[in-house]
Amino acid sequence: MIPTLRIFASGLAAVCLCASASGEATPLTPQEIADAARTDELSIPMPGEFMATLNKLGKIDWTKMFRAPIATNYTSRPQMALNLGGLIADGYVAIEAEDSPQIKNIGKDILALAKTLGVSKDVVERGSSIANFAAQSQWDQLREEMEATQNEVKAGMTERKDSDLVTLVTVGGWLRAMEVMSGYLGKNYTEPGAKLLRQPGIVAFLNKRLDKLGEKSQADPSVAAVRKKMGEIEKFIAFPTDKAPSADDVKQVNALATEVVKEITKKQTK
Repeated sequence: MIPTLRIFASGLAAVCLCASASGEATPLTPQEIADAARTDELSIPMPGEFMATLNKLGKIDWTKMFRAPIATNYTSRPQMALNLGGLIADGYVAIEAEDSPQIKNIGKDILALAKTLGVSKDVVERGSSIANFAAQSQWDQLREEMEATQNEVKAGMTERKDSDLVTLVTVGGWLRAMEVMSGYLGKNYTEPGAKLLRQPGIVAFLNKRLDKLGEKSQADPSVAAVRKKMGEIEKFIAFPTDKAPSADDVKQVNALATEVVKEITKKQTK
């Protein structure tokens, strides 16, 4: 099951991101979205593939993309899933920065949340491999292992019939990747770079999945915040293929993504 998920997700990522980089991105067709839903409930580009497109713009100081450590003792399962996705995205940032200590720390946090969500047996071996590859500075292997970790998490949740959590892990990773990308592009604006943010088919697909969450998940404050902001973000990244968003639009995307990522990480009070 895992190899199939990885191949399909990587293939879709290559199509979406290569088109974006060339300035000829087109939204997924309804049939493509339907096929993606049938093959893997969320066959969306991995955060690492999403963010790695920035490297085409020149040398980047990825250490500036790090954020402060987040909590791993949330009481809300939907909130845990959103933050687990964000941590996986952070792992890719650390890999791009080739920062072994950061990777190890993020790996520990990923495992902590995975344990609480009941999928630790699916990722504990991956966590050990991540630490070993980081210690040996094997960056290509680390990228593959991080991708496999994300797929292990999703597969474990799917087997437990936690489809809502699969959705939220993916959305959390996508939002954190969007925050990182838009933050860099807002500070280093170019029209070709700004076009990388065009992902109308992907965000529309994610929004549809959010709308199909169970009532309990939709009632969660962190999920409610995500649904609101995702709708606003969609308006800014669904620009025409022959036009780049303005610097102000890019900064607005970053403001929205940053705001919702911070909201996701806040401890909920009863």
